Amino acid sequence: MNHQTQKAMNMLLTPLQLQTLLSYSAEMGAKLALSKTGHIKPYLKKSEAFRRYGRNNVEQWIGLGLITPRKDGNHSAAWRLDRMEIEAVSKSRQAMRYL
Repeated sequence: MNHQTQKAMNMLLTPLQLQTLLSYSAEMGAKLALSKTGHIKPYLKKSEAFRRYGRNNVEQWIGLGLITPRKDGNHSAAWRLDRMEIEAVSKSRQAMRYL
């Protein structure tokens, strides 16, 4: 195990940081359950993702390969993004602000 890995494993969290991470985890778990039970759609249209997360963010995440747009059908079909995939990227970026 290298020094950086060991240092990251020994990171201490403040109560606020721990509370934030647990809150994000609970929110992700709830969204996953709602998606699996059909209460929310498992995919977002690209335009909806732009509204929720910002066009620049979404395009950057696609460019970095953090999220993968999917297209159903022919050239006129709409792009869609996996809800949990984009939410995980968004929450990870938010969490990094607290660490």
